[in-house]
Amino acid sequence: MHYPIIDPIIFSLGPVALRWYGLMYLLGFAAVYWLGNRRMRTHPGNWNSEQISDLVFYGALGAVLGGRVGYVIFYNFGTFLSDPIYLFRVWEGGMSFHGGFLGVLVALLLFASKTSRHFLQVTDFIAPLCPIGLGLGRMGNFINMELPGRVTDSSFGIIFHCDAVRGLNALCLGPWENVTRHPSSLYQAFTEGFLLFCLLWLVSAKPRPMGQISGLFLLGYGVFRFATEFFRSPDSHIGFVLLNALSMGQLLSLPMILAGIFLIVWANRQNLAKAV
Repeated sequence: MHYPIIDPIIFSLGPVALRWYGLMYLLGFAAVYWLGNRRMRTHPGNWNSEQISDLVFYGALGAVLGGRVGYVIFYNFGTFLSDPIYLFRVWEGGMSFHGGFLGVLVALLLFASKTSRHFLQVTDFIAPLCPIGLGLGRMGNFINMELPGRVTDSSFGIIFHCDAVRGLNALCLGPWENVTRHPSSLYQAFTEGFLLFCLLWLVSAKPRPMGQISGLFLLGYGVFRFATEFFRSPDSHIGFVLLNALSMGQLLSLPMILAGIFLIVWANRQNLAKAV
């Protein structure tokens, strides 16, 4: 099977263009807003629609700004040092989940302070809503022919267009590569998106100790991302960054896994202490 080539621009009107990747972001934020309004009816904390709207705005701003800054720092810091304006050339592409995640944490900290809530109460509320947006973002990667996977003989493999893998395969001179690769963006859309959403939504259906849902998000995302990175080719300009086997995405996921374990244990211990 060949990688489906889809025009990244849905339609354009003069200099203004609606792109599939941007649409995935908009759909993701809309899904968080809709799910948040559903969740507030059963979740303690006296939430209302106006606060949900503010929460989505804060989170979206943090995700976009943090995602861009994180990509530049984690994946293209050398380019930034030689050309600082590169940070602002967002039309050239480049977003990082881990940078966006840090940006969202800062935004949620400000939101928690504004609404006089505990930071973990806010993160516990929004954590089950986020995976749908993450999965849609990965679908945007797939449409854009981004995140090519590693070479495989598996029946799941697809043939990539040379434009997508030229940095990985200098011998790709024609329109299509002559090997098959894992569609890693779809693997990550399924695990980081669908599976993580189902896990968090089901677990959070019942009251949990404060911090447990946030910890489960960190642990779940970190494990899924670490595992699926074994099917994804590392960025061509970076390669493997640890032990000649682990990618930057895996390295950045390790602190999330450790923090998730710590937060789950801490939350359970706090709950036991209250019960005594």
